[in-house]
Amino acid sequence: MRIGLDIATVTLKRQAAIVILVSGDADFVPAAKLARREGVQFILDPLWQDVSPDLFEHIDGLRSGFPRPRRRAAAR
Repeated sequence: MRIGLDIATVTLKRQAAIVILVSGDADFVPAAKLARREGVQFILDPLWQDVSPDLFEHIDGLRSGFPRPRRRAAAR
């Protein structure tokens, strides 16, 4: 909830043109919708995890600043 409030505050005070959220949780849908309504780009970095379809609908881009982790080989 605090991150969502921070996004809303930064958006409404026009302190940023782009918000990059490292998450994929649908709890951030209201914050993403507000940011985009106010003209702020909303970029999501889910760290290679699944993104909620509800959140995916309200983002401007999906990027990752980290390489995709390699899968570990099964233990023998």
